[in-house]
Amino acid sequence: MTRLVQGSDGRAWEVRAQMEWRRPATADDFEHDVAASYAPGVAMMVVTLILALVLIIWMPEDVIVPSWIPLALLVLALFFPLRWILRRPWTVVAETEGDPEGDRPSERWVGTVRGVFGVRGEVNKIAKSIQRHDLPDFEGPLHPVE
Repeated sequence: MTRLVQGSDGRAWEVRAQMEWRRPATADDFEHDVAASYAPGVAMMVVTLILALVLIIWMPEDVIVPSWIPLALLVLALFFPLRWILRRPWTVVAETEGDPEGDRPSERWVGTVRGVFGVRGEVNKIAKSIQRHDLPDFEGPLHPVE
């Protein structure tokens, strides 16, 4: 997701967002990030699949399963993976090369926004702030980077 924005001072800003598959490491959660692994999640998925297969194999033949039960189980099984995908962190970058005369320097602002829908709204807010005030909002998720 990339958007070009013209500031009122004449500088052209590029605002872009990219989804991150891993949470960006920060100083606050470094110790927790070192010990993280996918093994417990994979083990729980295997146990769930085995229990579902045992339930299906041992089900008596005269049991009638309503057609909405498998659909409800599918929705329940897909809830958490879909939530995980929709809540991924996005890295948002707003940068400019400065103006041609050299009066205004180049700048780069970087931040993280969570969720597909949240990042779209935040990019719009950043673009409006640049158009009005020539900079991203200091109260927003972006912070200047040297």
